[in-house]
Amino acid sequence: MGSNNKKPYYSFGEVLKSLRSKASKTPAEVSGAVEIEESKLNAYERGEQRPSEDILLLLIQHFDLKDDQADELWKLAGYNQIEEEQHYINDEQGRPQEVGGIVDGSDTRILYTDMIQVVVNNYGVIVNFLQGAGPGNQPLAVSRIGMSKEHARSVLEVLKKTLDQAEIPTTPKMLKNPDQK
Repeated sequence: MGSNNKKPYYSFGEVLKSLRSKASKTPAEVSGAVEIEESKLNAYERGEQRPSEDILLLLIQHFDLKDDQADELWKLAGYNQIEEEQHYINDEQGRPQEVGGIVDGSDTRILYTDMIQVVVNNYGVIVNFLQGAGPGNQPLAVSRIGMSKEHARSVLEVLKKTLDQAEIPTTPKMLKNPDQK
């Protein structure tokens, strides 16, 4: 068992493989459900790699894990520390400035984005708005939003209508001079 020392996520892989076996699913079925390469899933099950947080969440949803099971899988994957995401906005000179990860109704700052990543699966849509303003211009999440497919379609419709309306040229209305007849 000395070879397990070279596999940092061995325990995670064993649990993931067990979950897949209990669900009577093939690696192809599970990898297809969470939209990853089957070779990636195999690497996770061998304990050689861990999934990204997004993929891990999809796996947890796919296997319909309860909170305590999900927490355990999360810890086994090495995500045992709750880390607050770093978000950046540019100051007046264009330098990235870190801002908090939670926005409340009184926060009037606007976080601009220059990249987007969209993941669609059987459970819905995940939209990651990114900004290349982190250290070394690494893309950082400005906002992450999950929604149902139905809601995503309505968001697209509202966005299209709003953009279309913004394209309609408007002519300024002039008030008549009361002295003119």
